[in-house]
Amino acid sequence: MTTPTPTSPAYILNLSCPDRTGIVHAVSGFLLERGANIEEAAQYNDHGTGLFFMRVRFACGDHGEAALRDELKTFAAGFGMNLQLHAATVPMKTVILVSKEGHCLNDLLFRWKSGLLAIDVRAIISNHRDFYQLAASYNVPFHHIPVTAATKAQAEAKQLEIIESEGAELVVLARYMQILSNDLCRNLAGRAINIHHSFLPSFKGAKPYYQAHDRGVKLIGATAHYVTADLDEGPIIEQDVARADHTDTVEDLTARGRDTESQVLARAVKWHSEHRVLLNGHRTVVFR
Repeated sequence: MTTPTPTSPAYILNLSCPDRTGIVHAVSGFLLERGANIEEAAQYNDHGTGLFFMRVRFACGDHGEAALRDELKTFAAGFGMNLQLHAATVPMKTVILVSKEGHCLNDLLFRWKSGLLAIDVRAIISNHRDFYQLAASYNVPFHHIPVTAATKAQAEAKQLEIIESEGAELVVLARYMQILSNDLCRNLAGRAINIHHSFLPSFKGAKPYYQAHDRGVKLIGATAHYVTADLDEGPIIEQDVARADHTDTVEDLTARGRDTESQVLARAVKWHSEHRVLLNGHRTVVFR
């Protein structure tokens, strides 16, 4: 049995299954038998659903990825596991959608190029031309695909074609102000993240921070969640809030809201790209 070295391939194993005794022991034993060294592990028992969740990062110099996958299938069957194995050091191929507000896009691109996000931005898609120069400055292909009620189906077909051709494992709606069709939502299930202000269902439509200011809100916030056919109701990954008071102008609220949106979306993208988010029905388990 080969001892793992600093150059041994690293993997992330995510699993969920009905809870029972001995799961952690069995997973650890499986990896030990294959010469793996566990570098990080986290687990959660959901007593409400009776489900068990686990994330393990390990290095393994003995077994190749194909062999590990085959043996894990057999192992998982004995526990009724939903199991995924990922190469830990491979950045996640990502496509970003944006409209006319660029704060989240700009923040994600900066964090990516600074090495703070484990993603590989393959393309930017927009229904406006506003950010083609920003995309060019990061050497990212920019696709302008206008969307109208009459062309929505054709536009989404083009978007999906780009997403699939780039092999995108993650699609980020970085203030993309179009409602996705049910078909596109199903195609992107579990790999598309949206960001919006946390006033919903209040203050719908245009200029939510103007509406919030008019009502004198004391908290503003943002929510990042997976995209589903139920508008803005997908499993929540991350949320945050910032205080407001009577001295704040609309411009103050808008700026603070944009900062919060950018930070919340960046955390959600980071955790998803590091395979730290597991779906638990209409909720999520996030191993930070």
